[in-house]
Amino acid sequence: MFSPFSPSVATGRGTAGRRIAATAAAVGLLALGSLAGAGSASADEDDTHHQGGAVATLDGLKTFDSARLDTGDGKTTDISAGLFELSVEGGGRLQTYCIDIHNPTQKKAKYLETPWGQTSLGANKDAGKILWILKNSYPQASDLTALAKKAGAGELDAKTAAAGTQVAIWRISDGAKVEAKNEQAEKLADWLEDEAQNLQEPKTSLTLDPNVVSGKSGSKLGPVTVHTDANQVSVAANADAAAAGVKVTDKDGKPVTSAVNGTELYFDVPAGAADGTASLTTKATTQVPVGRAFASASKSQTQILAGSTESTITADATANWATKGAIPAVTAEKNCAKNGVDVTAANEGDTPFTFELAGAEHTVGAGESKTVTVPVGEDEAYDITVTGPNGFSERFQGVLDCETQGTPAPGTSGGGGETPDSSPSPSEDGGTTGATTGDTTTGGTTGGGDLAETGGSSATPVIAGIAVALVALGAGAVFMLRRKKAAGH
Repeated sequence: MFSPFSPSVATGRGTAGRRIAATAAAVGLLALGSLAGAGSASADEDDTHHQGGAVATLDGLKTFDSARLDTGDGKTTDISAGLFELSVEGGGRLQTYCIDIHNPTQKKAKYLETPWGQTSLGANKDAGKILWILKNSYPQASDLTALAKKAGAGELDAKTAAAGTQVAIWRISDGAKVEAKNEQAEKLADWLEDEAQNLQEPKTSLTLDPNVVSGKSGSKLGPVTVHTDANQVSVAANADAAAAGVKVTDKDGKPVTSAVNGTELYFDVPAGAADGTASLTTKATTQVPVGRAFASASKSQTQILAGSTESTITADATANWATKGAIPAVTAEKNCAKNGVDVTAANEGDTPFTFELAGAEHTVGAGESKTVTVPVGEDEAYDITVTGPNGFSERFQGVLDCETQGTPAPGTSGGGGETPDSSPSPSEDGGTTGATTGDTTTGGTTGGGDLAETGGSSATPVIAGIAVALVALGAGAVFMLRRKKAAGH
């Protein structure tokens, strides 16, 4: 069931943020540019590729109440706790809770539906309890009278129910010490935390695996396997495939226009086709499964889905072919265990494929594949380009965000780490509310606005003004750096 959403601040009673121990899937990586078989291809820097799933933009914190976070050393701070709202590209709305209290949200941040293993949930043995909470509390449990009765929480409204649910989630996702300020919301949080059971990660809404294949012309390239929670998805060859005479078929060569979970798709490339690439698109209109994680394409706190309207979701796959020579297919996936990004190059051609990555040259034999791990620091943005002969180029961008504990701000220690300050945002009555942190009172908000509170208190108006100036300077520096890089190319 779908209902009003709102962003929240994450925190919990469990252990501190954990490092993911397993390699994550490629969802959430941004690949810009193009893959070419033996021919060159032009880069389109506005083209964003991932294995599929919902893509959404953060709209802000909508349904929430107050909570109190223990920041250590006997200090506390008041934070907002509740539901976020996001708009799905292609149509649809999402509501989410936060599972990343130590990172702030970014206004209008883009989010990608992401496997648990690509977030801090991957190393959290109690991650399945969060799914239980989502399924048994607001907004999925829309009868608040019945929910309050189960939890012994007296009376609940949407705001206090959302706050209590978020508090319970933070205790498990972030190991933070947090309590709802409303007594009934706190009783709900305690009940949810005590009753929660570990459930299995929900299926993806729609992904393709792998999303890049290669081979010789005159054959069927694949398979590309459809993974979806939808009853049915449409399948269509894109214009580049039609122009090359490439058809999308099953393994027997029969044309495919629709698919279900587990369907295997192939690119049927005619003999004599000029060396090149082609793509297909799958599409579904469905509700995104509750419990799916959403990671930011930039550095904005990770979310977990609490509700969805019917949403339009797409996933693309690409095929590269040639008549002879090296025929590469390159993919990338975050590897949190190795603190980096695994770049895998497969070569389905009949000669070796030599490529350059991170300043070093690598060679993949015919019919072989090779994985190279590019080191990336926690919370760092990466921009990785793979180049090869005949104009081959593939670019991957993203942020390595494997822990709930964010990178400490300059001048802070790395132990407990304070969340970077966020500027005060208007409350529903147009004002802001003060937040007490030990013996210091700051301008933290408990009202509405586009930016969620994320564990750290907001600054006073003077400090907020300085923060805005620093952000502007930072943006200018990034802009100048990008211009410099462009000139270098």
